[in-house]
Amino acid sequence: MNIVKYSCIFLLIMNTACNTATEKTTTGDSGKKVSKGTYAYDVDFLKSHTAKALELSSEDGSSKVLLSADYQGRVITSTATGDTGTSFGWLNYNLISATEKKKQFNPVGGEERFWMGPEGGQYSIYFKAGDSFNIAHWQVPSFIDTEMYEVSQSDKSSATFLKKASITNFSGTKFDVAVERKISLLSKETLAAKLQISIPANIHFVGFETDNKVTNTGTNDWTKDKGLLSIWLLGMFTPSSETTVIIPFHPIANARSYITDNYFGSIPPERLKVSDSVLYFTCDGKLRSKIGLSPLIAKPIAASYDFQKNVLTVIIPQVDKSAAYVNSKWELQKEPYKGDVINSYNDGPLADGTQMGPFYEVESSSHAMELKKGATGEYKETTCHFQGDYDALKQLAKQLLGVDLDTIKK
Repeated sequence: MNIVKYSCIFLLIMNTACNTATEKTTTGDSGKKVSKGTYAYDVDFLKSHTAKALELSSEDGSSKVLLSADYQGRVITSTATGDTGTSFGWLNYNLISATEKKKQFNPVGGEERFWMGPEGGQYSIYFKAGDSFNIAHWQVPSFIDTEMYEVSQSDKSSATFLKKASITNFSGTKFDVAVERKISLLSKETLAAKLQISIPANIHFVGFETDNKVTNTGTNDWTKDKGLLSIWLLGMFTPSSETTVIIPFHPIANARSYITDNYFGSIPPERLKVSDSVLYFTCDGKLRSKIGLSPLIAKPIAASYDFQKNVLTVIIPQVDKSAAYVNSKWELQKEPYKGDVINSYNDGPLADGTQMGPFYEVESSSHAMELKKGATGEYKETTCHFQGDYDALKQLAKQLLGVDLDTIKK
């Protein structure tokens, strides 16, 4: 399996201040003081520093999702217990409040951002033709970094964002694209049906689905020999010292060889444990490390558990083991369509001691989209958080992931 050289995000850290807001509390919309770490604090902060923030909310106000048109229809954060509840997304407060945008990439955070791949290789959309594959030449396309998206529809249950763009890959192929991104808040019944579980009454929850569509608006078909695009969704979450990412996989022969774990050097064995069908990855924001799974073994589920806050986070991507996935390795590639489908990253200090987070990420990618002119590719993902009674969460984890939280905790 090809090793994808990870988003260079982190090589830009030396240009980014530590992620600390200037105040621990602020005055929210109600006129009351709200504390940093709560959903209300992040809503107030985002509205104070951007032009167009939107909220999705359940009827009782317990499940809420914060969206941003300024940041490409990004899911910024969410909560399962209302305004004073835990804010699950990671925000880069200093960068959001900065007066100037960064040239190469603006890592503002958010629970799910819309990107496109591939990142590296001869079909990369992050490098220009003839450039070397290094951080000096890497450039995130503006339509997935700094450009505002149009809000075509919004209410309390969903919002839809639109954007048209043109991008040329490393090999000189031009792509004209129309992006449509719809985020929907999920009811208890809908979420339970998607996960095929019952959600206990003593568990708080929030769930949202993103439906991401990319249309080929150009005059030519997209073909493998000239390069294809993929939809790439990345979620940044706030870790604790007791957060573990849990990713089940198919226990095929030699399954371990389809898990990449050396993006940033070897991971200490106490931080990555792989059984015959589940991997456990420590994501405490204290050691920079990353893992990836091939579509040949990946299941359509990834999760994390925060034992400090009793939060179970579940991601439901789409996986097609028979499909081609773009390879983002920073080199001219022999196999440009053998990439990862699910990844997880744990933030940590760089050699010079600087750090952008702490945060951790769970990522997923669509298959490579071979689209005729006028055709549309679509990729959906569901993200949900459960918080509350530990015994009930333990049962949920057993049902969804086939794991015992007591064993992980030990």
